[in-house]
Amino acid sequence: MRHYDHPNLFNFRDLGGYPAAGGRTTRWRRLFRSDSLSRIDPADAGSFTALGVRTVIDLRRPREIERDGRIHAFDGLRYHHLNPIHAEWDDATDHDEPSDERWLANRYLDLAEHGHAAISAAVEVIADADNAPVVVHCVAGKDRTGVVSAVTLAALGVPDPVIAADYALTSAATERTTAYLRALNPEIAKMPQRWLLSPADAMLLFLADLRSRHGSVRGYLGLPDAVLTRLEAHLLEEPPA
Repeated sequence: MRHYDHPNLFNFRDLGGYPAAGGRTTRWRRLFRSDSLSRIDPADAGSFTALGVRTVIDLRRPREIERDGRIHAFDGLRYHHLNPIHAEWDDATDHDEPSDERWLANRYLDLAEHGHAAISAAVEVIADADNAPVVVHCVAGKDRTGVVSAVTLAALGVPDPVIAADYALTSAATERTTAYLRALNPEIAKMPQRWLLSPADAMLLFLADLRSRHGSVRGYLGLPDAVLTRLEAHLLEEPPA
């Protein structure tokens, strides 16, 4: 099952079932992506813990955690705060870029370059089978989570169009997420509309940019071969005989 209905989460889904290298597919219920898990309350707890989640990777800025809190300390849950350092979107110098897709891809490339250490560390956590199932999240589950999800899937050999289609699934959650955030802070209503978009072409551009700079997504990550082998071993399953 791709999507899970948690009452206070709007963008929670499984990254299983995608075609990958060598005719394999990504395993179900090993890696999930989400919007902020700080909103989990007793209404969510049963459905969330039923997934057997062992590890949470929180990609939010420290001030966002201070503002919203973090996931409750469920028994046995491992928590990693890995904040990929990146520029504020308000400070971007290309606001006159006419293409929303190109503008978003530029933000993701900045995130990938400046936040490289945290992004690679996140993939290394994901690669450890003892940590699974893992949930990766930020605030909306779109941008930072989208980049970590994309580079993880790309490292597994998932085709770019499939990765981009998964990223675009966030569009279905945008209205609910935005309504929730605006209820907390009316200033969010002033956010530029392009910040809320998740067009597939933005992810395709970003992945092409990353390969142009680093040769491959694995080259960008810079992780030891042993880590990538572990990533494949527990996140990919062989095709049926």
